Amino acid sequence: MKVVGYILLVLCLLIILAFLYYLVVGSIIFHYSLGKKTLKKRVRKKNLNKNLEKYQIDLCWWDKIPFEEVKIKSFDNLTLVGHYFGADSNKTVCLVHGYSANYKEMQPYAQFFYQKGYNLLCVENRAHGASEGNVAGMGYLDRKDLLKWLEFLGAENDIVFFGLSMGASAVCALSGEKLPTSVKGIISDSAFDNAERELIHVLKRFGIFKKLLLKHLKSYARRVHNFDLADADIVKCVKKASVPILYIHGKADAYVPFSNSQNLYNNTPKNLRELVLVDSADHAMSYVTLGVEYERKITNFFRKFHIFDY
Repeated sequence: MKVVGYILLVLCLLIILAFLYYLVVGSIIFHYSLGKKTLKKRVRKKNLNKNLEKYQIDLCWWDKIPFEEVKIKSFDNLTLVGHYFGADSNKTVCLVHGYSANYKEMQPYAQFFYQKGYNLLCVENRAHGASEGNVAGMGYLDRKDLLKWLEFLGAENDIVFFGLSMGASAVCALSGEKLPTSVKGIISDSAFDNAERELIHVLKRFGIFKKLLLKHLKSYARRVHNFDLADADIVKCVKKASVPILYIHGKADAYVPFSNSQNLYNNTPKNLRELVLVDSADHAMSYVTLGVEYERKITNFFRKFHIFDY
């Protein structure tokens, strides 16, 4: 009987150790990749400050324009923060930033649309900036948040969504929802087409362990945070698109390969799609690379689909 007792004790200890391993390792992987605290740290100490010159971001511009901080409740009762500028226009552009960034990343794009005389809404995605949330939405959860921002903007506005990187995936995911007629178009710059595949691509430096790490992350996110990364397939969303989408992507993008935008474009209804691939442009660098030509591509897209009176 003592032997049986020892065996049961060892089994119990092994189960407890396995459970602790699952929680500890899962927590580390999750908080490194999708957790709010890590994302905020990256914004503050790495991404934005490091890339101001690279992406030609002028932080002082935000102080010159009278943006109003606005707040809404998400579909799951999180407080989400946005920054709104009203130009006394019935045309509004909603700008959606990328992974581990905040709304200030969108300054060059906001300035371009501001000069056009449009209203601007620059949102902060869940688990980013001042918005609440413990897990990054990877574009897929963010699409539901954008529906709430649509309610905030109201039906009297003509609206275009512009997204960068993960924000681009968010606006692409939004295209598959039942949208009001006020939404006139979507611009996607450097989107990934599937959150799982993108994470595998990012984790490739871990070699043979990348799939194991992703499996652990998926399980932990699903069980602890009720977020299934397998759902974040943006291709399925754009297949149901009801508004025109302009895809822009740099062909030298090592972070999100341009094949992602090609795949999204190929799966978008033929009468609602446009694709611009930019030679030698790295991730989210197409505007910096093309300059005025980038702006012309957007204007031509507006003109082709009769957006904002073009």
